Amino acid sequence: MTPEKLQSIAFKWFDTFNNKEIEKLLSLYDEDVVHFSPKLKSLKPTTNGFITGKQALREWWQEAFERLPSLNYKVKSVTANGDRVFVEYTRSAEGEDDKQIAEVLDIREDKIIASRVYHG
Repeated sequence: MTPEKLQSIAFKWFDTFNNKEIEKLLSLYDEDVVHFSPKLKSLKPTTNGFITGKQALREWWQEAFERLPSLNYKVKSVTANGDRVFVEYTRSAEGEDDKQIAEVLDIREDKIIASRVYHG
């Protein structure tokens, strides 16, 4: 996949996330996606930070959007090559300090198959 196509998927990801369009956001993912997040690990310790599948992502994001209606990601950089996109963004939500985030999106056949979040 070309870097431009990978970047296009990443920018769609940011757009649908920031607009809280969960179904459009989920359409970017493979059915069996694996997602890791330190926030998930702290809020749902039994997961050890991992969830699998679109339904688990839907529930996770729905909870986040309800808990933090002002949640927003501001793009800092998008780097793409091979089958991976590395994104850096500022996570902001009213009542919380901004966080610097890095995330890796593994992509195969136009679908995100895995994502890993790192807090800076």
